[in-house]
Amino acid sequence: MQCSHYDAGRCRSCTQLPQPYQQQLAAKQQHCVDLLARHGDLQWLPPVASIESGFRNKAKMVVSGSWRRPVLGILDAAGQGVDLSDCGLYSPGLQSCFSALAEFITLAVISPYNVACKRGELKYLLVTESDVGELMLRFVLRSEEPLGRIRLHLPELMQALPQLKVVSVNLQPEHKAVLEGPTEILLTPDAPQLKMQLNELPLHLRPQSFFQTNTAVAAALYRQARDWVDQLEPASLWDLYCGVGGFALHCASPWRDVVGVETSADAIASAQQSCDELGLKRLQFKTLDAGAFALGSDAPVPELVIVNPPRRGIGAELSRYLNESAVRWLIYSSCNAESLARDLALMPAFKPQQARLLDMFPHTQHFEVIVLLAREPA
Repeated sequence: MQCSHYDAGRCRSCTQLPQPYQQQLAAKQQHCVDLLARHGDLQWLPPVASIESGFRNKAKMVVSGSWRRPVLGILDAAGQGVDLSDCGLYSPGLQSCFSALAEFITLAVISPYNVACKRGELKYLLVTESDVGELMLRFVLRSEEPLGRIRLHLPELMQALPQLKVVSVNLQPEHKAVLEGPTEILLTPDAPQLKMQLNELPLHLRPQSFFQTNTAVAAALYRQARDWVDQLEPASLWDLYCGVGGFALHCASPWRDVVGVETSADAIASAQQSCDELGLKRLQFKTLDAGAFALGSDAPVPELVIVNPPRRGIGAELSRYLNESAVRWLIYSSCNAESLARDLALMPAFKPQQARLLDMFPHTQHFEVIVLLAREPA
């Protein structure tokens, strides 16, 4: 992918961009193989490549400049705004909405937040696009000061962007590098979530829900887990760190008991909505910490557990619990191969059998890797 911003030194977020894409993919694969080299019998399936541009379904735009001339993009080393509205990572649908959003900032007189001066209101615009081109927009503000003007002019924005379905305001009053705050104000009560369709299954995203930034590769990730589960045919399954229910919904069956666990109440509400739409009677979701649920649950231990933790991994306590439990199979989906390797080292009772790298983040060193493990015979 050719990028004028990278070539000019304005943005170096895509650290691997100078490398041809196939070299990037091969280097990521080798990094994974090296980290898990102690598991010599591990079979590596062919990596899942991404398209090289236009793959991001989410834009996190720092807003700088002035309300008369807002700049959407990033801040450079000197704190000046860099316009990335034409960034090649964004889908065409995302790129096409940024000019209307800039015009709305001017119309509603929303002053961008000035980091150096600690003044202003609008910190970020967070925009997510569904698989059918519908949009969810979040204004991350320092305070509620512009809220009335946003409400007043919102009909004009939605007329300019008919694909815009969900709009909210997030309040982040602190002066520190935190993307969003805990308070979310929904401005479209008739449309509280954005619907994504993956592998013919509905997933619902509320404003604070997490979802992978590469829709096509996320779909491949869920298919891989489903394929393994279909081959193993476990009678029971836990999906820990389930988010909006992607793995649990893909692995649900009329004859399988499935429990999804996630700390975010919004994510669980979205997962339950998908479950209800599909009429899945043996799937349930719980708003709990994954480790606390596993270690404190009175429910029978399932035959298979799926974990999809944040970058820190599942940690020593949950790793040791799984190692000593009666769980027969484990599917570990990781966005950080280093923490994956650490966690697997704490679970010697499980033998990694198959693994696959999925390139969720081209032109960076980041990726997703999913591993199937089976308990070693006693």
